[in-house]
Amino acid sequence: MNRIVVVGDALIDEIRDEDGAREFVGGAALNVAVGSARLGAPTTLVAMVGDDEPGERIRAFLAEHGVELIATPAPHGTARAVSTRVDGEPQYVFNEAAWRRHIAFGDEALAAVAAAPLVAVSCVALDAPAQLAELDRALAGVRFALDPNPRAGMMHDRARFVDGFSRLSERAALVKIGEDDAALLHLGTVDELAAGLRADAVPAVLATRGAAGATILTAGGQITRPVAELPGPIVDTMGAGDAMFATVVAALAADPSPDWPALLDRALLIAAATCRAEGALLQLP
Repeated sequence: MNRIVVVGDALIDEIRDEDGAREFVGGAALNVAVGSARLGAPTTLVAMVGDDEPGERIRAFLAEHGVELIATPAPHGTARAVSTRVDGEPQYVFNEAAWRRHIAFGDEALAAVAAAPLVAVSCVALDAPAQLAELDRALAGVRFALDPNPRAGMMHDRARFVDGFSRLSERAALVKIGEDDAALLHLGTVDELAAGLRADAVPAVLATRGAAGATILTAGGQITRPVAELPGPIVDTMGAGDAMFATVVAALAADPSPDWPALLDRALLIAAATCRAEGALLQLP
């Protein structure tokens, strides 16, 4: 099986709360890549990783989970996100490496993308013209899924980000959006945004609503499910959306026409399991 390729961010998540500070290897794209690998799909991550101690931790973590890394230049070192909790939800502050992120596609990355059954793009600088130009070149003729994953602390220009999102969405096989994404980008409710994407002929849209569950919209109709119920308390919601995206990406890479209701149920179950452990590592129920 050709390898799924995930393009986007890899960083160190530093969590600060009343119990102190703890660090995890993370980043939305890295979470998706590791999650896909944990679901049994051979996976490669194309990400900016520094030649520093945090970068070595990221490399070791990816190797531990069987994810191949194609590291692109990181002139400002490895990205870091410091998160504090507000009513259980993470609020982020990013370092200069994250603020100046850019994924450069060398020959190795371009070859991996071209050979992939599906490419997942998550949390890239859609408001940067140079980044969009590289993505256009890399994704030409390629089947891909897109999670815009906007972050207020990394976004330079909201209007340009929306334009970049719209431009890539037109070519995507799947777009994932969350209620926080819709609000941050000023694009109405998540349901309005999802309906608009389907009206623009995006083949499949995954709309997530946190505690209110999720919806998949396709040409076959709309499927909505509540969150999955599992024993035990919710420990950490970080990574739930990435776990859902990884589940859907792994399934779509193997089958372009999956059983959408069953896939949505499985994605919500895996997200629920992920919420019952600290950190963003995909958990299997």
